[in-house]
Amino acid sequence: MTNSGTKKTLFVSVVINKSKINNLFKEEIMKYFLDSAKMDEIEEAYSTFGIDGITTNPKHIKESGKPFLKAIEDIADFVKREGLSGIETFPVSVELNPNLIEADDMVKQAEKIASISDNFVIKVPCIEGGVTAARKLEKEGIRTNLTLVFSPAQAIWAGRIGSKFVSPFVGWKEDNGEDCRQYIEDIVQIYENYGWLGNTEIICAAVRSPKQIVDCAVAGADIVTAGLQVYKKAIGHAYTTQGMKTFKDAWDNTVGNN
Repeated sequence: MTNSGTKKTLFVSVVINKSKINNLFKEEIMKYFLDSAKMDEIEEAYSTFGIDGITTNPKHIKESGKPFLKAIEDIADFVKREGLSGIETFPVSVELNPNLIEADDMVKQAEKIASISDNFVIKVPCIEGGVTAARKLEKEGIRTNLTLVFSPAQAIWAGRIGSKFVSPFVGWKEDNGEDCRQYIEDIVQIYENYGWLGNTEIICAAVRSPKQIVDCAVAGADIVTAGLQVYKKAIGHAYTTQGMKTFKDAWDNTVGNN
């Protein structure tokens, strides 16, 4: 009984200590990525808010008004110009052609995209071919972002294969009437359980409101990615505007200030 109890205690202690050690290397602040491929938005978000990275998808590329290669090359040039080279410094997620569903085809395109910039992380869909491709790419040293994730079960795959990022979508699910805080908390807890937290970073994707930013922060996500207007909304508040007006009126009507 004593030996069995001792072994059990030691096992639990090792698991807990592994989790604690992992958390020591976790960033103290939640990072903000910009969800866009428009250069004017990227430049404004970086100069104004100091964004930590960029995520793109085929819809963003379309909205940029540029061909795919031109759009991502412009982003690569911006990163180089700002002295932000390297995935650890400023990651840029670039999504594969969504018509590709076979792993070998995904790997071929991913290798071409990754060769353009050291900052590029390859966004791979959470489908069978995508998981297989991401696993191969990680073994080649090409970092991946497992995307279009809508459940904790899907998120587990990114941790298992060692993807750089996993992108559980928030906005789309909440548009469907789901509350996403628990879903993100579950993913964070699973990653803590198995020592993946910090190795595979959790990006709350498709974030569309300040409330969703807060929910992701409370849940313990590593990163949120959102459009420029979402970040602007997150700075403002009606009472801040009211307070500014109150204090401005007081200042302007104070003797000697005019």
